[in-house]
This record gives sequence, C-alpha cells and structure tokens, in this order.
Amino acid sequence: MTRPTIVLTGGGTAGHVSVNEALIPVLRDKQYDIHYIGSHDGIEKELIRRHQGVAYHAIQSGKLRRYFSVKNFTDPFRVVAGVGQAYRLLKRIRPSIVFSKGGFVSVPVVLAAKLANIPVVAHESDVTPGLANKISLPFAAHIFTVFESTLDYVPADKSTHVGAIVRPELFEGKKEEGLRLTGLTGSRPVVIVMGGSQGSKALNDMIRDDISNVLQSYDVIHLCGRGNRDASKEGMEGYVQIEYATTELPHLLAASDYALTRAGSNAIFELLALEKPMMLIPLSASQSRGDQILNARHFESLKLAEVIEEEQLPMVPASEIIARLIEAEPVLREQMKKASDVKTPEQMVNLILLHEN
Repeated sequence: MTRPTIVLTGGGTAGHVSVNEALIPVLRDKQYDIHYIGSHDGIEKELIRRHQGVAYHAIQSGKLRRYFSVKNFTDPFRVVAGVGQAYRLLKRIRPSIVFSKGGFVSVPVVLAAKLANIPVVAHESDVTPGLANKISLPFAAHIFTVFESTLDYVPADKSTHVGAIVRPELFEGKKEEGLRLTGLTGSRPVVIVMGGSQGSKALNDMIRDDISNVLQSYDVIHLCGRGNRDASKEGMEGYVQIEYATTELPHLLAASDYALTRAGSNAIFELLALEKPMMLIPLSASQSRGDQILNARHFESLKLAEVIEEEQLPMVPASEIIARLIEAEPVLREQMKKASDVKTPEQMVNLILLHEN
C-alpha cells in the first residue's frame, strides 16, 4: 500500500519553521512520507535536517523586499527559477497536499503547487499577512490564522481562525535541567531575554548596558543570536549568554520566571501557553512591515503582556523595564490563566488533512 505524501514549506526565520517542526512527529505517526522544500542556505535547512525521515529539497528563491536593493532586479528571476524547480519536485513527489508556513521560500512552492493542481493550505501567524503570504493566499485552498482579527485581511470564504500551534515538548521542560545547562542556582528570579532566531542588537544592548544593575536582583539567560556573544561579559556571575537554543529551549524556559522578548507570533503564544509574564519589544516599523507591533498591541490590549517600543530602549534601563514587568505581573498572570487560544499539533494536522486530494 502506497503511503500518503505531504510537502511542507516555509523559511527565512525560525518562526516560519517551528510550526512545521511541531507537525512532523504527528505526520510521521500517521505514516505520511514527509518532504520539505526550502532554500539552499536558510535556517530551515539546518532545523529540518535534524528530523529523521524528512526529505529536504532546496530550491532557488528571492527575498521579497520593501526597500530598494539591486537584488530587487535579480531576485524575481530566482523566484521564477524556483517555481520551475518546485514544480518538477512536486510532479515527482506527487503529494496529496502542500502546507505553507510562509516566508519568501514558500512563494515558488505555492505557485508551483497551483500549476500542478495540488491543494495548498497556508498558515498566517501574524495579525496581518506578510508579503509572501499576500502573494500566496490567492492560490491557497484554505488559510488558517492564529489571530481572529486576521480574518479581516484574508478571503473570508476560505479562512478559519484556529489559534496558535504550541509544540508539546515546550511543556516537557525541566527547571532543574535548565539550571544545570546554565549553571544558575535558582536562588533568584530568572529573566530570559530573547531576540529571535537571528538575534537583536537593540535587545542585546539593552540588557548589557544595564547588566550590573539587573544582576543585583535577577539572574539572566540571554539568547543573543549567532555571533553576538560579548566576550567582555563572559563569566559574569548570574549572566549566561547563549547564541541559539533548539532542543534545550524548553528547559531554559522552565528555568525562567520572566521574559523580555521580540513579538513574533510563535514566541509570544508559546510564552503565553507557559504562563510566563512577558515584556514585548516589537521590531520597529522602520525595520519591518510592523507585524510585531500589531502582535504586541493585541497582547497588550488583552492584558497578556507589557509592551515597550524599541525606540524607547536607549532612554529606559533594563532594570526599570523589568521592574515595570514585575509590577504588572499579577494582572498578567490572571489573564494568562483565562487564555486558551491554542491548538495541539495533532488537532492542526487533522484540520490540514481535511483539504488534501
């Protein structure tokens, strides 16, 4: 008997990959042949190759920029080439469905799937669709959204609000293991600082510029991004720099009491599921399309998080930002206990497979 086949796609940042990673074990249990189409050098290649039994295929893709760059003139040709490569892959693999998590590498795959008459299910994590998903959504058979308000920005007749997909392994983190990994004692509250998979100079500078004051009351786990360690602060008691966390992240979160973080959808919903009081520092509008600002303001309106704009960081020391978070903690914890807008990976897979050929 031939096993059913699914193609997953998405990349560029860890947020465009983590949902797919959550679905892979469920699809494997359902005896699906799993293929992943990503870029040649994106973070998705590294992350997906950790999963046994998933065939990874690299195609060309062009970054979709909202600013001037010479590459804006050449990347459309890379996208066209990627469509051709994806089309040939899909005709050979013959999946019953494609699941797209977004990111620039997903565009050629979605277009190729449409040409090959293979249904595409897309997933949008942010309040408003990103540029890649805006291009792809007209070709999707169905669209799932994390935020209910996103339904105002996508075709209503083929869209469903499902909430966030939270990886079960996040709940398996052990505080003791997190303390062992970091060398912290657990005698003081722990603040985890997360700047996203690529790191954040603004968040790195914020915590480091005031680290002496912060360490008077708290220990700090600092996920600073690859290549962003500060050698001058290595060995400071209570301050641990980690460039990037994968399988150890659940333990690091279990060991943490508070979070200072960017406002990517996946990260903030995971912190919500773990009931970690969080201060959101969204990527500024000058550096992005403003999706993190919308995410942060939505959480703030529901009293699920505190928010400070990136532009304010140079004027407000980290110790004061943490103090503000501590002050809001009782309200945040009360509201987080009421929130339940999440799906398990198994529930999500079942919804996706409703649309396969």
